[in-house]
Amino acid sequence: MISAGDFKNGATFEMDGQVYQVIEFQHVKPGKGAAFVRTKIKNVITGATIEKSFSPTDKFPRAQVAKRDMQYLYNDGDLYYFMDEQTYEQIPLNAETIGDALKFVKENMICKILFFKDQVIGIEPPTFVELEVTETEPGFKGDTATGTTKPAVVETGAQVKVPLFVNQGDIVRIDTRTGEYMERV
Repeated sequence: MISAGDFKNGATFEMDGQVYQVIEFQHVKPGKGAAFVRTKIKNVITGATIEKSFSPTDKFPRAQVAKRDMQYLYNDGDLYYFMDEQTYEQIPLNAETIGDALKFVKENMICKILFFKDQVIGIEPPTFVELEVTETEPGFKGDTATGTTKPAVVETGAQVKVPLFVNQGDIVRIDTRTGEYMERV
């Protein structure tokens, strides 16, 4: 069991027959009245996000979500194929299950596939990926002191904001959780 007072980002629990993951939480102690926990939670099966307040003493059963490393092979229309590296079993997943998780993932990268009761409920890409910039405006010489950014398209087709000194053909490291540029490699 997990109590609402122990919520952390990423914690999974069962409520009303559904599995939820904590996206954000905040412990609130108002001047009058009892303390409560304000949360933003995501239904991991349907993908719906809701905001809900809990008493810190509310208890919920922990959801046992298993994670397996699988290699992303390729996509064929709306299906994305992943392979278990131990058993070589391939599983196709539809775009609805994956969502935006693969916008920074290239073929042959290792991802974590999330299972709940042998049903795939989501995908976790690697935390940091290194991708080549395929399209961006050229930077101007000497324009490196400011924190100004420009749009760039990486080899997976995703768009990110990069500093002005990054050019087409550069390899950049991206944080897949936020979609932010980290550094040039």
